[in-house]
Amino acid sequence: MVGEVPRECAWPHGYAALRVATSQRALELALIAQPDAIIIDMALPDLGGRVVCERLRQDGRMPLNVPIILTTAAVASRSERLEAYAAGAWELCAEPFDVEILLLKLAAFVQAKLAADRIREETLVDEETGLYNARGLARRAREIGGEAIRRSGALACVAFSPLGEFNSDSAVTLEGDREIAETVSRVCQGSARLSDAVGRIGPNEYAIIAPGAGEDGAERIVARLRESFESAPVRINERDHRFRLATSVAAVTNLADSAVDAMELLYRATTSLRQARVDSPSASTAPVVRQ
Repeated sequence: MVGEVPRECAWPHGYAALRVATSQRALELALIAQPDAIIIDMALPDLGGRVVCERLRQDGRMPLNVPIILTTAAVASRSERLEAYAAGAWELCAEPFDVEILLLKLAAFVQAKLAADRIREETLVDEETGLYNARGLARRAREIGGEAIRRSGALACVAFSPLGEFNSDSAVTLEGDREIAETVSRVCQGSARLSDAVGRIGPNEYAIIAPGAGEDGAERIVARLRESFESAPVRINERDHRFRLATSVAAVTNLADSAVDAMELLYRATTSLRQARVDSPSASTAPVVRQ
């Protein structure tokens, strides 16, 4: 496992390397270290390199843009190469083994990974849900807020968090977490108006910025969300898990005359939601907090 580090404290070619001797340790350390690239020997004890590669690719905690290179001291057949690529490897380096070529490929792969990281940091969309991320929602809040001030219009922010039995179910896996995020995305996109901005503000926290909606309009949004989530169970580990919502609303009837702006509404709704979850984490229905 390698990562880019300052040249003065690096190994040759500017990399720092972490070494492991077993498949299980490789799986554990890869998730902890979050390396820029992973090189795995096909003959790694226990599971073997191909299986380790496959499991890392299936684990939602491992970014898909981390290059994995498999190596083998033997001559690789066509079927072995196909299996390696099917497992998610970017490359299989086999006999005749050329270290210089490996290092050149590694450099190219790492640069591609780092470029993708930079793009992801600058993006405004949450990769898992397709909704705005926190950065994107903040930008849309400022844009929508500016328009609301010009029109002396109402503005509401509804922050919510899906709650349910799955929150305390130790059998729920990361695959289940992805199912939850996908369901939230689907419900939000189906419940929100075209003019609304919907975003993910935390691992299990979301917000809707609704122009033209005062307190009454915000409550209607909450009602639609509750109805939609109640009818959208998530299938995890062969069990249906139903949603309950913790919600918080911050709304004004005329943003131009208000002492707050759109970002302040988003902040108040978010902090109230988090406080409500702390005060009553197991409540089947959390109260709407008005601002």
